[in-house]
Amino acid sequence: MNFLKKICFSIAFIFTSVTFAQNMQEGFQYLETGKFDKAQTFFQKILVDYPKNKTANLCFGRAVGLNGNAPKAVEIFTDLLKDYPKDLEIQLNYAESLLWGKQFETAKIYYTTLVAKNPTNFAALLGFANTFSNLKEYENALNYVNKALEVSVKNPNALNSKKYIRLGYANEFVQQQNYDKAISLLNENLIDFPNDKETLLNKVNIYLMTKETENATKIYKEIATNAKDSLLALNGLALVSHIAEKDKNALEIATNALLKSKNVKDSTLTKQTFERYTQALIWNRKFKEAESKINDLLADYGKENWVLALRATLGMYRSDFKETIADYKEILKKDSLSFDGNLGSTNAYFANGEIKNAYKGVFKTLDIFKNQKDAVGFLSKINKNYTPYAEEKLSYTFDNGDNVAYSTFTKIMFPINTNLSLSANFEYRKTENTISKHEAKSNNFNLEMQYQLHPKIIFKAKTGISHANSFNNQYSQILAEAFFKMKPLKLQDLEIGYKREVQNFNADLIDEEIASNNLILNYNISTNFKFGWFTQYFYTTQTDDNERNLLFTSLYYNFLKKPALKGGVNYQFITFKNQVPTVYFSPEKFNAVEVFIDISKNDKKLFYSLNAATGYQYIEDQPKQSTYRLQAKLGYNISDRLITNIYGTRSNIASATASGFTFTEAGIVLKWYLTRKPTFIKNL
Repeated sequence: MNFLKKICFSIAFIFTSVTFAQNMQEGFQYLETGKFDKAQTFFQKILVDYPKNKTANLCFGRAVGLNGNAPKAVEIFTDLLKDYPKDLEIQLNYAESLLWGKQFETAKIYYTTLVAKNPTNFAALLGFANTFSNLKEYENALNYVNKALEVSVKNPNALNSKKYIRLGYANEFVQQQNYDKAISLLNENLIDFPNDKETLLNKVNIYLMTKETENATKIYKEIATNAKDSLLALNGLALVSHIAEKDKNALEIATNALLKSKNVKDSTLTKQTFERYTQALIWNRKFKEAESKINDLLADYGKENWVLALRATLGMYRSDFKETIADYKEILKKDSLSFDGNLGSTNAYFANGEIKNAYKGVFKTLDIFKNQKDAVGFLSKINKNYTPYAEEKLSYTFDNGDNVAYSTFTKIMFPINTNLSLSANFEYRKTENTISKHEAKSNNFNLEMQYQLHPKIIFKAKTGISHANSFNNQYSQILAEAFFKMKPLKLQDLEIGYKREVQNFNADLIDEEIASNNLILNYNISTNFKFGWFTQYFYTTQTDDNERNLLFTSLYYNFLKKPALKGGVNYQFITFKNQVPTVYFSPEKFNAVEVFIDISKNDKKLFYSLNAATGYQYIEDQPKQSTYRLQAKLGYNISDRLITNIYGTRSNIASATASGFTFTEAGIVLKWYLTRKPTFIKNL
């Protein structure tokens, strides 16, 4: 009889359990299909009638956690563990709930014990791998996800985790600028997931950073397998062309993308296409068209951050720095973690002369985006301007008046902070006439101070002494200099100052002990349409009671940005009050007109420049004379701290020297940064 009761009880229990499980099937489906809010409501109702049911509690905990309330889920599974301390399923769910709540260090400790006790449990191994991944311990993450795949070969969940572990690991190597290792990991992903778009986009981003434009182009072509991805690829190819310094091609591609976007119904891609097209207009300096397009976007989308970023970019190109800074501030109000907002505002502050704000901006950018390549490069750029350095220049000069000269120039610059810099320089010059055998030596020593009074105003002062020893004279003279460098208006530079110097071009001039007092004005106007105009004026009084007026003006046009290529017309006028031709070139009237071309480029390692000019000079009433002038420089960045260049100059323009002779000069320059960064950097 007792045996019969037991059988009946067992049958009744099984029937009840099956029925109960069937009643919960709806909730299981909600969990499986990701409808976690409905699953939470469902199991909450079940628990009203069955508050102690383990399965219902477990499912309710999962629903709560996956619905966004991780702390509550941890609490539920903690309570379940009190009732079922050795239940592996509850242990696994508790461990997973720690991941939902981002309690990664706690999860790591718990999984360590769990995996030790269950070394072949797939869920434990995969959970441990995901824990390591979240802690950015990617080597351990790969180790445990591979163990999970040994237990469950080709398991899709484990493979998916492995994909994202590799993506995270690759990003770590990108931040360390170890691009080869990052590419290797991404290539492993592509073996498991051929043509995976996420992996390909990560890979192409590396090629964009390293400016490997051919590889980037190849990947974008691989991505273009349908209408949407073709549009994404066109937007990418426009950027590739810009990086390759082919801005016209970039605009052609962006224009094509704009046309194709009309047939692709994807709001995100449409915005990206508008953005790239507008950027291409800016890159090509089509500022009016870009402004019109931005106004259209403001009307359609309002002041969304990507539209404000476009307006800020246009402002940078136009040198409207205040407006640009205002736009970036508005971007950062909406999104303090915006990369464009943080690094963009840093660039704008720097361009506007607000160096402290630029430093703050780049440090904040690097706090958010660790080791980001552009931010690191920009910090290095700012630092170079404020890092102490020593410079040495050695030169040799000769002319057709049989004069030769050797000189050395040594300078040490020490910035105290972003506003104040101090420097000292020493120049030694020895000159000789090989026919008359007259020779002389001069030693100039100066102390200099430069102070930024305002983002747009810099004051520079220099004082020193010149000691000369010639074939029949010995003397000392005071040297002095004071200048204000200003930016009175956008795209304008003004320099006003005074300079006292001693004429030391050749031995005869040094012997004359002629000191010059110069009032100097330099004024340059740039434009957004490639033209520029530079003017220089000297009014000079000399200790030999002579006076000089010198006017130089140059109208130029910028043909290219990289390499920088400009050309134009120069005009020079000189007049002296007294004519003393036996002592130095001092015409009553001198005019010169020339055309010139200037090309320069500064790559990471090599840099060069070449300036060539030809024209005519008119000395008083003499017939016109043809002129030429050549200046060349070739330099090399030996390291981040050591730079060298050689240079040469040759000219037959009479005003080029005090004597009016054709002359040639060649030299070498060494520049060494004394420290790796500004000495005051820790105080910012």
